[in-house]
Order: sequence, then structure tokens, then C-alpha cells
Amino acid sequence: MKRLLFVLLLLCIDFKSYCWGFYAHKKINNYAVFLLPPEMIVFYKANIVFLTEHATDPDKRKNVVTAEGPKHYIDIDHYGTYPYHELPRKWGDAIAKYSVDTVIANGIVPWHIQLMLARLTNAFKEKNFSKILRYSADIGHYIADAHVPLHTNSNHNGQLTDQKGIHAFWESRIPELLADKEFNFFIGKAQYIKDPGEFIWARILESGKAADSVLLFDRELTKEFPADKKYAFEQRNKVLIKQYSSAYTIAFNNKLNGMVERRMRQAIFAVASFWYTAWVNAGQPDLKDLTNQKFSEADLKEFKKLDETWKTGKVKTRDQEE
Repeated sequence: MKRLLFVLLLLCIDFKSYCWGFYAHKKINNYAVFLLPPEMIVFYKANIVFLTEHATDPDKRKNVVTAEGPKHYIDIDHYGTYPYHELPRKWGDAIAKYSVDTVIANGIVPWHIQLMLARLTNAFKEKNFSKILRYSADIGHYIADAHVPLHTNSNHNGQLTDQKGIHAFWESRIPELLADKEFNFFIGKAQYIKDPGEFIWARILESGKAADSVLLFDRELTKEFPADKKYAFEQRNKVLIKQYSSAYTIAFNNKLNGMVERRMRQAIFAVASFWYTAWVNAGQPDLKDLTNQKFSEADLKEFKKLDETWKTGKVKTRDQEE
């Protein structure tokens, strides 16, 4: 009986942990609101609950819609070596060189972020309450993903090096354990981004360069921690699960020298700056009269349907496949 219980505990997983993890994605969108200028914060703060809670919508869609997955990553190591000059930065040039299917298969997050920026800009021009908030929440998610090292590497979950689980460890376990207690989120104000393409590609290259360190440091630290010290059974959402121990998590974070905190801070700044850039490019429309608007019944039904379907969606994410 004890052996059966042990096996069942090993199988317990938190199926809601994807990408930065729901916790971190919500934190990033939430903190980004406070970096905005007064003309924007009057609207964004009034809707901060929506922006926080719906920061995870793209992950929910990823588990339902097949085409959603590639929008969250780019396996840039498929295109040579750092700084990956072989890969054209412009979408048209990239698909002309490698084909649409190849580029999509390897992930399209830097291009999709620029597409979302255009959509958000148009939403501001139209002063469309629903689109502004939905696109703001979504672009925040994709920008945050671009700041994760393992979202820019084909060994995205350590599946090629017997390090399966490293993905959620870096972007979920570390922030959930340490962000509120250890991380500093006092960040300067949002800034206008003159060249969004250049900006986001710089973040992609930073992430790509850091991916090898994430994998290497985990291998090195594993040698210092026996299995019963590396993993532990801890309560999560009232369920006892096996996960990386607190001691191992803290040691790994120290070995990374604050990488997770830095990338999270940079993501918050980038999200706020993209929101601000879209607003400026739209002519800085007055948002005060949108503050008291509400979502339509159709919008609310769409949100509810997404929540109901993502839990039972049959499309597997990359992290679930390995």
C-alpha cells in the first residue's frame, strides 16, 4: 500500500504550469502596469485584475489550438551559432530563406510579438476597450516568454540531456519560491521603443546565450545533491507533489547569480514599454473615457469557454510531449 501511494505521488503534477508558470506571467503583467505614465495607468490600473488573470490566456490556448504553440518560442540554435547571423530578422526574409513551414516549426515568438504590437496599436487607434485589454494581456505573455532562456533552445526541457523538468524548474519553481521573498521589482518607468524589432531580437539573443548556462549549471549542481536532497514532496495547491526541493532551488538560483530575477525584471520593463509604444504610435489617445467600460456578453462567454476547454484540450504542449 505504501509503495502504491509513493507511485501515485510521483505521478502528481500541476498541469497548470506552463512557460513562465501562471504565477510569474501574472506577476509580470501586474507589475508592468505600474511602469506606465499617468495617461495610461488610469485605464490599465482600473483593469489590472483582467490584465493579471488573463496573462495566461495564450498558454490556455496553447493546450487547445495547435497553431498557438510556435508563438511562444524560437529554437534559435537550429540556425547556427550565436549570434545566429544565418537567420534573417525580418519575417519575409526568413521564410524566403527557410520556408514558412520550417520557420513556424522552429518557433516564431519574435515575429509574433511584432504582429501583436501592430494589433495593439490599431486597437488604441480605434479606442476599442476589449481589444486593448486582450491584446495587452496577450503581448505581455509572449514578451515574457521571449525572456526565458529555454524558450530559445531546442533542448527546451532538458529532454536531450536527461534533464527533463528543467523548463518548469527555471521559470515556475524558482519564481514561485523566491520572487515574493527575494526579488526586487522596483523598476524604472516604461520607455518608448524606437525599433521594436531590434529590441525584441536583442532579448531573444540574450535568452539564447543564457540557455547553455541554465543546462550546464543544473548538471553541475546535480552532482552535489543526491536524489533525496534534490527532490522533495511538498504541498502545492493542497496536493502533495514531488518537485525540486527548496534547498536545491535556492542553490540553483544562487549559481545562476540572479538570472531569473534579472530576466523577470527585464520582462516587466519590456511589457510596459511595448504597451507604451503602441499607445504613442496610435497618437496617444485619451483613455479616461474607456475606464468604466465593460466587456460584452460575447467576450465573457469567450473567456469562459477558454477556461472550460483548456483543461481538457487534446493538443499537447512541447513540455508535455517529452
